[in-house]
Amino acid sequence: MNIKNLRLLRVFIFSSLLSPAQVFFRKRRMQLFLRFLDQLGIDHPKILDVGGSPHFWSEVNRSFSLTVLNLPGNLERDESKPEIHYVEGDGCKMYMFNHDQFDVVFSNSVIEHVGDEDRQREFANEIKRVGKFFWVQTPSKYFPIEAHSGMLFWWFYPELVRKFFINRWKREIPAWTDMVENTVAVRRYFLESQFSDGQLIVERFLGIPKSYIIRSPSPHRSL
Repeated sequence: MNIKNLRLLRVFIFSSLLSPAQVFFRKRRMQLFLRFLDQLGIDHPKILDVGGSPHFWSEVNRSFSLTVLNLPGNLERDESKPEIHYVEGDGCKMYMFNHDQFDVVFSNSVIEHVGDEDRQREFANEIKRVGKFFWVQTPSKYFPIEAHSGMLFWWFYPELVRKFFINRWKREIPAWTDMVENTVAVRRYFLESQFSDGQLIVERFLGIPKSYIIRSPSPHRSL
């Protein structure tokens, strides 16, 4: 087996091992989100999923109006669910939506892909502008296995070391490498500063922070 195939095999094995964990955390996260919706007490809420896909909502049995926004070329459609609205666009510039057009703006593992902190700031501002309530999740840089590259302690390597791996991977698996290269870890304090009125939830695995959720304060009891 040549070097290229070994690298592809590493990515495949990592994705296969990670998939069950992702499904587990996604389901648990969705249960938290549905409890949050219950606390809001909005009848048939209008939800915008920024950077998401209809697949994420496939097992949710609730009454709401769902709009999915994603970049051209990244927007997945489920023709079996004609009730879902699809919009092509940039989550940092959602000019097509009005102020408070949605009851809740939802974003799962997206803000780390929009670019540097200036872009992340634009993303957060747009979420707050178009939604009355927000729910934003992003992976923690302190989790030992980085969720995109599969590398141990990826964010703690010197930049030159990360560049070395990126340049090597780019020759073999460019599309995947582009995704890894353009991922920018979101620091907890930055997330809290952009959603200063939000409440932070830390998802943990074996006591280690796996991801952060920042959400609007519940008008009733806390989660």
